[in-house]
Parts: sequence; structure tokens; C-alpha cells
Amino acid sequence: MSDLNILKEQIAKDLLSIKAVFFRPDEPFTWASGIKSPVYCDNRLTLTAPAVRTHVEEGLAEVIRTCYPDAEVLMGTSTAGIAHAAITGHLLGLPMGYVRSGAKDHGRQNQIEGRLDKGQKVVVVEDLISTGGSVLEVVQVLREAGAQVLGIASIFTYGMQKGLERLAAADVRNVSLTDFDTIARVAGETGYIREKDVDRLIRFRNNPSDESWMEGIS
Repeated sequence: MSDLNILKEQIAKDLLSIKAVFFRPDEPFTWASGIKSPVYCDNRLTLTAPAVRTHVEEGLAEVIRTCYPDAEVLMGTSTAGIAHAAITGHLLGLPMGYVRSGAKDHGRQNQIEGRLDKGQKVVVVEDLISTGGSVLEVVQVLREAGAQVLGIASIFTYGMQKGLERLAAADVRNVSLTDFDTIARVAGETGYIREKDVDRLIRFRNNPSDESWMEGIS
């Protein structure tokens, strides 16, 4: 097993241990898009769990060292990626900043906070990727500012087809510490969820708009 696969298992166990991942296949969450989901991931909880936070930030640092060795600046997504970019930047001795969801309406009206020079090689730090829309907006802002975006380092990805296609179309690489499949498998193996629900979770991941995975819910 590669080091990154070992890391996937560790982070999956970490997220489950602090209940950062909520599984409710019988009482689905409703996303803003209206899609019903059997899972909700709140990676902000890692910030209040020092041991898990250490694993996450050291993991992000290792991903960047291994997959993006030429990185010169880390840019966090607002707001969830800011703290992770700051801590990881500290571990790597790299400058960091963050990208707002929109430009400020006062002062210098910045959308990118922190120094970023044209041509600099940037890694975007994100907490979670589902359909990829929000993180790709950040990539676009950075590219328009003249940055060379090497890719994304994220904590968790759903691995949804729509997200994969969007990233590929934008020519953006993403490396996540763990993913939906790994967490679902580990959750089933450890009794966090019922084994029979693992297949339902994967069916959801494969096609979120197809609610057939919900069959049997009373």
C-alpha cells in the first residue's frame, strides 16, 4: 500500500473518530441544490481536535511536498480552507493567502488576500470537494491574476462524476487526503454504519440525482 493510500485510511478513521462525517441513509440531508444526500462532512471539526488537526495538516504538507514540489504560495478557499492553508504553509515555510468569494466593497477591494506575484506557482488548499464549482471559481480568480495554479490539495472529496469532469475540463489536478469510498468502507468495517448501507452510499456517489439508493426508507 502506498503512503498516500495509508494516509487515506488514517484520515478516514480520524474524521470518523471526531464525528466529522455524518451518515444518515435513512434520514437524508438536503443540499442547497435540493439533492438528498446520505452523508454530510464537516471538516471544520478538525480544527477543534488537536490530534486529528495535526494529522490533517501534516498530511496536506506531505501531499504538497510529494505532488506539488514546485509550490511557491498556498492559497486557501474562503472560509473553510483558510486555517488549513495557514497551518500547512507554516509547516512548509511557504507564504499563504486566501481568495474571497467576491471582491471587498471597501478599502483596496481585494478578492485575493496576501501577496501574489504574477507567474507564481500556487496550490489551492480546500477542505471539501463535491461538484467542484466553488474551488474552480477560486482557481479562475488566481489564473486571472497571473498565477500558475499547480493544483488543489484538499482534505476530502466525494469523487462525484460531475466534479471529476469539471476539474478535468479546467485542467486542474486535485489530490485529497481521503475520499468518499474510503470513508464509506472504513465506516462499514468499523461498525460506524451498517455494512448493508455501504452499497447505498456508493450508489449515491455514482449518481446523486438518482434517488433509487433511498429505496426501503419508510
